[in-house]
Amino acid sequence: MRLILPPSRPGMRIGLYGGSFNPAHLGHRHVTETALRRLGLDRVWWLVSPGNPLKSHRALAPLAARCAGAEAVARHPRIAVTGFEAALGVRFTVQTLRYLVRRRPGVRFVWIMGADSLSTFHRWKGASEIAALVPIAVIDRPGSTMTPLSARTARRLARARVPEAEARTLPERQPPAWVFLHGPRSELSSTAIRAGG
Repeated sequence: MRLILPPSRPGMRIGLYGGSFNPAHLGHRHVTETALRRLGLDRVWWLVSPGNPLKSHRALAPLAARCAGAEAVARHPRIAVTGFEAALGVRFTVQTLRYLVRRRPGVRFVWIMGADSLSTFHRWKGASEIAALVPIAVIDRPGSTMTPLSARTARRLARARVPEAEARTLPERQPPAWVFLHGPRSELSSTAIRAGG
C-alpha cells in the first residue's frame, strides 16, 4: 500500500470510519450513509486497518483483499476507501488521527463508530486523546442502544454530548464533542458473515 490520502481541502467535513472491514458489508454503508446525511458531511473515508489491536488476526483476510471488498460494497461517490494506515505504519486510531489533523489542517474531521464500539472505547489506546482530537459520532446498532450510553466513556464525556437535533453542527464543534444518532439499524456484522450467519 502506498501512502496516498484521499483528496480533501480546508473546510471540508470528512467522516473517518475505521475498521478491519473483514469483510465489508451493507451495514458499513448504512452507517456511512446515516453519517453523511445526519452530520452534513462532504465525504466519508473508510480506513481499512492493518488489524484491530483488540481482536485476533487469525481470520483476517489480506489488506488488499479487504480494500477491494470495501470498494465493491461502498459504490458511493462520497465514500473513499483507503488502506493508508498500513503504509503509514500505525496500529492505533490515535496515531492515525494525530497524523491526519497535522497533515490536513482546516479539514473538519469526525470519527464515526458503531454504538457497540462505544462500550469498549475506554480500552482503546489514547481514548482521551482521540476525544480531544476530533468530534465523535456514534451510530445506533442493534442491541447496543442503552448499554453504550451508560458506558464509562459516555459517562466521562457526558457534558460534551451534543443533542441529536444539533447533529449537523458536530463537525464544526471544538472537541471533545460527540453525538449519539438513533435511527434505522442494520443487523449485519462482519463477524456473523464470517461465521456464515
